[in-house]
Amino acid sequence: MGSFKLPVSLNSRHGGKFVLPFPISRSFSPFITGTRDHRGFIIQTLALVGPRRLSYRGSHAKRSQHFTARASAQPLTEELVEDKNSDLSTSGDSIRRRFLEFYAARGHKVLPSASLVPEDPTVLLTIAGMLQFKPIFLGKVPREVPRAATSQRCIRTNDVENVGRTSRHQTFFEMLGNFSFGDYFKQDAIKWAWELATVEFGLPADRLWISVYDDDDETFSIWHNELGVPAHRIKRLGEEDNFWTSGVTGPCGPCSEIYYDFHPEKGYSDVDLGDDARFIEFYNLVFMQYNRNEDGSLEPLKQKNIDTGLGLERMARILQQVPNNYETDLIFPIIEKASNLAKVSYQLADESTKTNLKIIGDHMRAIVYLISDGVFPSNIGRGYVVRRLIRRAVRTGRLLGIKGDGIGNSEGAFLPILAEDVIKLSTNIDPDVKTRGSRILDELKREELRFVLTLERGEKLLEQMLIDALSNAQENGTVPCLSGKDAFLLYDTYGFPVEITKEVADERGVGIDMDSFDIEMENQRRQSQAAHNTVKLSVENGAELTENIPDTEFLGYSTLSTKAVVEGLLVNGKPVRQVSEGNEVEVLLDRTPFYAESGGQIGDHGFLYVTESGNHKEAVVEVKDVQKSLGNIFVHKGTVKEGVIDVGREVEAAVDANLRQRAKVHHTATHLLQAALKKVIGQETSQAGSLVAFDRLRFDFNFNRSLRENELVEIERLINQWIGDATLLETKVMPLTDAKKAGAIAMFGEKYGEQVRVVEVPGVSMELCGGTHVSNTSEIRGFKIISEQGIASGIRRIEAVAGEAFIEYVITRDNHLKQLCSSLKVNAEDVTTRVNNLLKDLREARSEVSAARAKAAIYKASTIISKAFTVGSSSKIRVVVESMDDIDGDALKSAAEYLVDTLQDPAAVVLGSCPDDKRVCLIAAFTPGVVNLGIQAGKFIGPIAKLCGGKGGGRPNLAQAGGSEPEKLVVALEKARDELMSLVSEKAG
Repeated sequence: MGSFKLPVSLNSRHGGKFVLPFPISRSFSPFITGTRDHRGFIIQTLALVGPRRLSYRGSHAKRSQHFTARASAQPLTEELVEDKNSDLSTSGDSIRRRFLEFYAARGHKVLPSASLVPEDPTVLLTIAGMLQFKPIFLGKVPREVPRAATSQRCIRTNDVENVGRTSRHQTFFEMLGNFSFGDYFKQDAIKWAWELATVEFGLPADRLWISVYDDDDETFSIWHNELGVPAHRIKRLGEEDNFWTSGVTGPCGPCSEIYYDFHPEKGYSDVDLGDDARFIEFYNLVFMQYNRNEDGSLEPLKQKNIDTGLGLERMARILQQVPNNYETDLIFPIIEKASNLAKVSYQLADESTKTNLKIIGDHMRAIVYLISDGVFPSNIGRGYVVRRLIRRAVRTGRLLGIKGDGIGNSEGAFLPILAEDVIKLSTNIDPDVKTRGSRILDELKREELRFVLTLERGEKLLEQMLIDALSNAQENGTVPCLSGKDAFLLYDTYGFPVEITKEVADERGVGIDMDSFDIEMENQRRQSQAAHNTVKLSVENGAELTENIPDTEFLGYSTLSTKAVVEGLLVNGKPVRQVSEGNEVEVLLDRTPFYAESGGQIGDHGFLYVTESGNHKEAVVEVKDVQKSLGNIFVHKGTVKEGVIDVGREVEAAVDANLRQRAKVHHTATHLLQAALKKVIGQETSQAGSLVAFDRLRFDFNFNRSLRENELVEIERLINQWIGDATLLETKVMPLTDAKKAGAIAMFGEKYGEQVRVVEVPGVSMELCGGTHVSNTSEIRGFKIISEQGIASGIRRIEAVAGEAFIEYVITRDNHLKQLCSSLKVNAEDVTTRVNNLLKDLREARSEVSAARAKAAIYKASTIISKAFTVGSSSKIRVVVESMDDIDGDALKSAAEYLVDTLQDPAAVVLGSCPDDKRVCLIAAFTPGVVNLGIQAGKFIGPIAKLCGGKGGGRPNLAQAGGSEPEKLVVALEKARDELMSLVSEKAG
């Protein structure tokens, strides 16, 4: 069997029996027995039953069945022994659960994963587990718990080209993390990380390597002297590898990483921890202990923090003994489904096919979780990220040979079929994914089918590119070659993998300039990496303010005015003691009735009064906005209208009651709107954003088409009915879990504490909401939708008015109607008929004018037909190139068509005109005899239009163009005449 060594920290005896925290060999299965010592600890002994080789290929479910012995670290009751043994599973779900339970047992609060859409505006997507704790690390938000543990869903696309090609790169992954906010530091973080790896997960200690920062002797000592890691397995690395920074300035500190060695037989000399074939880094411990100043100097942080990250997929790869992250039970079921659709065997496939299957397995997870978190395909921001991933998955599927939906429907989509497996696997990652399943599948089907049409257009473009490449090579006597820019255009815009482009080009005898293609790819990669892939932290004055100024007490639910004390004043973001008349100021109060902007509702307006005895106003500040900052401090932004305001003075804070009422009306109406939408178009629709203002409300929601007129009417009817019911609202504060169980709807993108406020319109709506609302629905008075439109793929927007704004809207519209009735001299009920008749008359008049212009143009063309000249020796081609003065584009087209009909085939006509002093119109009309010579109107007219500051194109026989420089028309037509004569002479000769 060979010899083996115990981990140094565990090489001890309990009751005369060795405790072995790891399997001896893949050939031997451990069998666990246990006895209880006097302290109540289970002492496990290990017998080897073997040889027995576990098979993973026949059924993927078997991957999670192999079993790792470990020493128990806590006293156990008899009832828990069976549960503890079941914990030994190495499935991805089990690893996640065991990590969180491990740290929960050590005083960590287990918190849920944050959304992939971060609150942090400096980051496009959630790229790290620490992101949701950034305000705490900065000292801008007080910690709610001293220790936390999470399993955070993350997205990173800066290395998307490496996905499937390496064993570890992914776009979507889960980061398991334990965090300390000014509580424990290096010693506990390192000790627990080692215990988790070697005891809980049973990793052989002699397969673990450690990296530390160059001069971090403290960390080296803990690993070596306290935990017994041999010095030759601890590597000191430089700042680039082992010193974590958040940017040029801000919190930073050394880090230490744990690596697993897949090939210990290679020994200890010349070891490179960056060798992916031998090592994988699976746990990173960041010791956030310094703040880097602008001059580069480091100063110790007042509150030292711990930020760690353990890659779930990496740990699963190690424990499940598979060659890469993709073959773990977290991803492989998706790969197997893709293999079935492509009708290939993953096990028997070549490396190229395996790479493509891995890409699909990875991308499908990213796509599903992004859409679930409200990121829908678009051409900007996050939407562009998910659209690129979808397109990459679709084109990779086509490269694998998946046709249609892969199961017989050539017009279908295959991504939704794969997404079903992702959704099945989501239960322990994000249970909300299943509830949003049908919406995810619908969006994927719609986006895939839309992209397939783009791919087909790309195929046509590729065909034209190949024809041009062959033609140019023939004319110039060169080797036909497609430019790298053209290949990249097909890749980037039309989703063509360069492999497909190369294969098709090779069949036609055309090469590709891969060097220039690689340059284009590198430029795009740099742009991608530059786009929000770093979490930026900075310690500013906010940290000082947080220490000196308490959270603001909000009284605005029950009162619109109160006495308050000025705790702080800011001018241009800097603290001051006093602000005088005429200056803008930000005022921090100890208590306030002003609502600060949040949950879509804008901040209150009003006044702050500094009064002397006798109610004489010593100073007045007009407040025009209120924002939350530094946690729960309300910042009242405004202008000092009178006098001087000082820190420490008492003020009377008064909210504008009329504007507050308008906001309350619109906020409650927003809740009614969401309830009506769910009732009319389906429960699956959900909020994607909102604005509650004084003059209107705006509600964004997930839906894949425009609302029909009858649906909008029904929504308005329902809301106005609920308003008329005069229902009393109910507001409660309760635990978040209870609110969700009761059916309360959470607002998209909003972060909630353990205690939440629930606003309910009984029988109609129940939502988690911290906003202000009416007491009775009758206060809303009336509701009217102003507009409904799409703002992105799968996202619709409704704007509406209610209350006072509704009355104002109705009055304004009524005034417009009265003016229209007066102008048309009809009653209100006859306006529509009258307008339709006027429009009909207008269309007929325009048609008559257009016909008259065409006749005039044809007449003018008949006068210039005599200017036609003949070109060519073998084929006599009649050519006309003339200016038609000021006729418009339609008339110019009629003239050109008349001329080619009159001149008969073969003939070529190019005409130009200037309808006004800012526009140029051009048209080229070629008969079949000219087109057959290889002279195409669409290609000919474009360069001519450029001379007039324009562009254009069209069919081979007829093409139009425009320009913006009429003074250059004469030169352009001269160029057209010369070019046409040259081309015709060459082709016809």
